[in-house]
Amino acid sequence: MTTIHIDSRPYIAQDGDNLLQQCLSLGFNLPYFCWHPALGSVGACRQCAIKQFKNEDDQRGKIVMACMTPVTDGARISIDDPEAREFRASVVEWLMVNHPHDCPVCDEGGECHLQDMTVMTGHAYRRYRGRKRTFHNQNLGPLVNHEMNRCIQCYRCTRFYRDYAGGRDLDALALRNQVYFGRHEDGILESEFSGNLVEVCPTGVFTDKTLKQHYTRKWDLQTAPSVCVHCGLGCNTIPGERYGTLRRIRNRFNGAVNGYFLCDRGRYGYEFVNNKHRIRQPLLRKARGAALQSAIKHDALQHIAALLSNGNRVIGIGSPRASVESNFALRTLVGPERFYAGVSEQDNRLLASILDILRQGPARSPSLHEVELADAVLVLGEDVCNTAPLLALALRQSVRTQPQKIAEKMHIPHWNDNAVREAVQQERGPLFIATVAGTKLDDVATRTFRAAPGDLARLGFAVAHALDSSAPPVQDMPDALQELAVTIAEALKTAERPMIISGMGCGDRAVIEAAANVAWSLSNTGHPVELCFTVPECNSLGAAMTGGVSFESAFETVVSGAACNDNTADAAAEASTDVTADFSVDTIIILENDLYQRADAAVVDRFLAAAKHVVVIDHMDNATCARADVVLPAGTFAEADGTLVNNEGRAQRFFQVFVPEGDIQESWRWAQDIMTITGSCKGQPWMNLDQITASCAAAIPLLQPILHAAPPADFRVGGQKIPRQPHRYSGRTAMRADISVHEPKPPEDPDAPLSFSMEGYLGHPPSALIPRFWAPGWNSGQAVNKFQDEVGLPLAGGDPGVRLIEPVPARKAEYFSNVPTAFTRHADEWLVVPLHHVFGSDELSVLAPAIAELAARPYLALNPADAAELGLAAGNESRLQLLRATDGTGYSLPVQLKPELQRGVAGLPAGLPGLAGIILPAWGKVTRLEIGMKQGAPP
Repeated sequence: MTTIHIDSRPYIAQDGDNLLQQCLSLGFNLPYFCWHPALGSVGACRQCAIKQFKNEDDQRGKIVMACMTPVTDGARISIDDPEAREFRASVVEWLMVNHPHDCPVCDEGGECHLQDMTVMTGHAYRRYRGRKRTFHNQNLGPLVNHEMNRCIQCYRCTRFYRDYAGGRDLDALALRNQVYFGRHEDGILESEFSGNLVEVCPTGVFTDKTLKQHYTRKWDLQTAPSVCVHCGLGCNTIPGERYGTLRRIRNRFNGAVNGYFLCDRGRYGYEFVNNKHRIRQPLLRKARGAALQSAIKHDALQHIAALLSNGNRVIGIGSPRASVESNFALRTLVGPERFYAGVSEQDNRLLASILDILRQGPARSPSLHEVELADAVLVLGEDVCNTAPLLALALRQSVRTQPQKIAEKMHIPHWNDNAVREAVQQERGPLFIATVAGTKLDDVATRTFRAAPGDLARLGFAVAHALDSSAPPVQDMPDALQELAVTIAEALKTAERPMIISGMGCGDRAVIEAAANVAWSLSNTGHPVELCFTVPECNSLGAAMTGGVSFESAFETVVSGAACNDNTADAAAEASTDVTADFSVDTIIILENDLYQRADAAVVDRFLAAAKHVVVIDHMDNATCARADVVLPAGTFAEADGTLVNNEGRAQRFFQVFVPEGDIQESWRWAQDIMTITGSCKGQPWMNLDQITASCAAAIPLLQPILHAAPPADFRVGGQKIPRQPHRYSGRTAMRADISVHEPKPPEDPDAPLSFSMEGYLGHPPSALIPRFWAPGWNSGQAVNKFQDEVGLPLAGGDPGVRLIEPVPARKAEYFSNVPTAFTRHADEWLVVPLHHVFGSDELSVLAPAIAELAARPYLALNPADAAELGLAAGNESRLQLLRATDGTGYSLPVQLKPELQRGVAGLPAGLPGLAGIILPAWGKVTRLEIGMKQGAPP
């Protein structure tokens, strides 16, 4: 720690930072534009000018840029010096010379950093009367709107897009004294992180195009702290609502998880909440063959009570996209022995393996922030760019960790971004990527390896053996592969913070076990190591902790029971006796899970037909709902409260953003209503979220810490709740003027210490309860600086969430020994592997129109040599016949050529509409491929 003097008063500052960052951390309002906590300093805007003095006798001083000046012990500076204030005012004035001054019609109005800084510097009158320069605005796709005339040339956009996120299609295009920030031509931005331009840009150059479709001013948005539901990373978000419609998603800073950024799927996938196919009232089928009809809540519950009466057997199928509380409620309703996990047998085993490895092994599961700090990484079998995008963004930063030492030796501080990049040049830390196909991280990888999942696992086992000879060896390894394994082992062994990353993307248990062996071999030989697994959905790990066998076991139980019933009935008819079967399942309750997305359609058809009655609790109308007898409308993440557990094992609470109309409510509340009306409720009913969370923690010891994921519902600050609406919120009466001109009473919220009003505590609440980042004079998202003890570091009081899993560091792990055999290509047979897409593979985000526009279309990927052997070119249609397809149908798909695919391996996009339920059971299985039945031009 060092002491600096600001305007003649001493302050304790953090050595190694720049003066701007320290002034902001100390609470001073010092304007800036080009600097960003995650991007560092480049000194491009000259807005953070201060006066620096040599010593206490120096009365003259000199103007310096705070963002480019390091903290030194005894430094004397002045923010309020008249010359410094005049300089900052002049900078803003010439930055605003060409600005259109269109705040009233600008989408950024009300949360614009440029507005804040202009007011902060005192620039209130425009003297310039000349002609302003104008630019062509580009069409950058369905996500980001472009208005170049508002640009102040801070370079934040390109520094994030190119330097931080690795994008290559947006740049600073200069001609003489003009700089244009855009693409070489109109077109969709290629980076899956393009939406961050909206928050990174301090003006209105880049704005949210989806918000334009249902625009509202920012101060009229009702917001609450939430968690992204579109992958397993658990990024923190701030959804905003107006008039009962979700309008946008903004990033909610969490230093341990997503930091300052979101991926585009998480930012723009929210519009499924507003989808026309939402289930908004109970639906009831009064007789077999009849259509589903709207019903009132009481009638629907009475009908379910009748279905469950007289001891009828019921089973429940949970969901990895439902909250911990909702899964637990269904488990309680049907009983633990009749509760089934909402995933396939394969995924259930993979999740169980991951959970066991993280709990029992010595390697710790890292946060995303810790991934950024790794200095040698092996990615085994997982295309993280598409399955866990923010993890890929963190890996892009990790390759800079080891080369940072070059800059340190030259005494260049880490925050001096341009100087560090000049010193480092193209040097990168070790990043080894072993996947089925190419990834967007390949441009920063040290070495890449492409193979079938089994061969990826073999490489992992070989690396583990190279690190520790007691790990199982791999037989018949080619020399080139053995050399790669040794190279990877050496890089990991010499690193200070080595990391292994794998996941469920390949659908192969051997890959996960190989990754564990690599981590354990490092740990067993005394090297600290972190082991990161990705999981596919927002609560995959939480659902695994809740328990239950796969839904395929439910399929077998129900279908075989129905068949036995039919046989028993036939025998009884022949014997003219009454026989009552007691082994059939009468009712199935399915929780937030479209089984047709996860299993072969014919199998699901037989399963649902075998049960007498089907009850579905979900928020989207889907194929499973169409087969139900009763459908109950569940709340989405924006309309409900609950807890999700991310891939790290971090439990995080999401809170209801708005109260939906009609009978929509949390899934766990529907389960409680069913238990109440059927009289099966044991003990006191759950009246609020805290009560069901406490019951869950008591019943499942592993989930006990979720009690501390966020403050309880009775938490108050000075006797006040935290308001969801900002203090500038307007129009509550006018919004209902067509109904009544009287002020309506705000809805009560028994589940959270948040209020559905603008009244309440206006200070800084605990981090898990922050509904928005705002401070006096800071209307933009830059206000997050005011919520941190040190700018760029965790939120004051700690980042949200609580870890459920910690390793056993003293334990010496026992290695997995099931090394797979090498993949062998067979004539006329292909190994089908999943190819994930950031847009399209997620069940919910693809329902958002903007994401659907970017989603991949079904295709079949082949190695060019395989395609040539079959007489196929790109775009020709192939006929795919799965060996495990129960109905014998095949699919005509256009061919895409992927040179990186191993011969004999065929790739299919995972999760796309029309393919998901049929293809998923075949992952990792050899299939028959009938080629050339249909020839066509490229689509």
